[in-house]
Amino acid sequence: MRSFTQLIAGAWFLLAASNAFGGPSPAPGYEIEIVGKPGAIFGSLTRDGDAIVVTDLAEGQLLRRGPDGKFIAFGPALPHGLDVFGDPIGPYKAVRYGPNYLVAQGATPIGKDESPNDHALLEVDETSVVKVVQGDFWNPFDFALDGAMLYVVDASRNDVERMRTDGSDKTTLFTFARLKVKENKSTPPAPAEVGKEQTEEVAAVPTGITIRDGRIYLSLFAGFPYIAGSGRIVSLPAAEEATSARIEALDLNMPVDVAFDPNGRLLVLEHGAYDQSAGWAPGSGRLLAIELASGERHVLVDGLTQPVGVLVFDANQIVVSQLDGNLVFLKRKAP
Repeated sequence: MRSFTQLIAGAWFLLAASNAFGGPSPAPGYEIEIVGKPGAIFGSLTRDGDAIVVTDLAEGQLLRRGPDGKFIAFGPALPHGLDVFGDPIGPYKAVRYGPNYLVAQGATPIGKDESPNDHALLEVDETSVVKVVQGDFWNPFDFALDGAMLYVVDASRNDVERMRTDGSDKTTLFTFARLKVKENKSTPPAPAEVGKEQTEEVAAVPTGITIRDGRIYLSLFAGFPYIAGSGRIVSLPAAEEATSARIEALDLNMPVDVAFDPNGRLLVLEHGAYDQSAGWAPGSGRLLAIELASGERHVLVDGLTQPVGVLVFDANQIVVSQLDGNLVFLKRKAP
């Protein structure tokens, strides 16, 4: 099965293409600030006190951006490089864990020997890998801490794993079946097909994860050929196994991450629109806010280019990371 990094093909050249667009556009009542790090390929991000910690797939590093606005690399140089499809691979996400950090590390880069730090959940300090918490993954892309428990999405096994924070008692909480979606055909159907709903099956790739009120919320990034509107958000009970996932939102363009804002709205980050001849369309990513009770949707930011992570920094500020090495700060305007 393809790794998630295959879904981000084009990260190396889309920055130049995206410059032809007007850039991200906020909803009324918000303003945007964009901060970049040349040469970086940002993964996901998290808050660490007054700082933001974001991973850099280009260098296999963790980066800390403090109130002074400077990016400071720290921790060990983790495995990084390209996968078999020529896409970047490395540390996907880092979260503060006591004095150290937990890191979701991707699969073994092509041309390099496998190490114990590959396809694993790691604990690292400011300089080195302290230990491998758990290495029984194919492609751990995101995770969430809930007390003494860890919930990890494996974007190649297409499942959610639950374990204790020391890596023990690991169990598969849920495995996602393939999705049936409407085919994305650019040519009219044959006469015999008129009136028939044409569908195909694609992988249900879990990417983002967050926990609220005893439920796990996950974004399902539908696999190739990345049909428009084929993504969805689902939820599961965190404390017990489930026979099915509850659908929370449908008709999404490749949702890659989820979070909740202080008002209880579900934030959904759409990676964007894909064309088989041109790849991911620059400026086609969006950040949505969804009222779960009513299903009402609001576009908070559009015009994003291959966004991958969303962080609610505080009540007035949301941060989005992009593969082009940019952080997009969405800030509420002062009354």
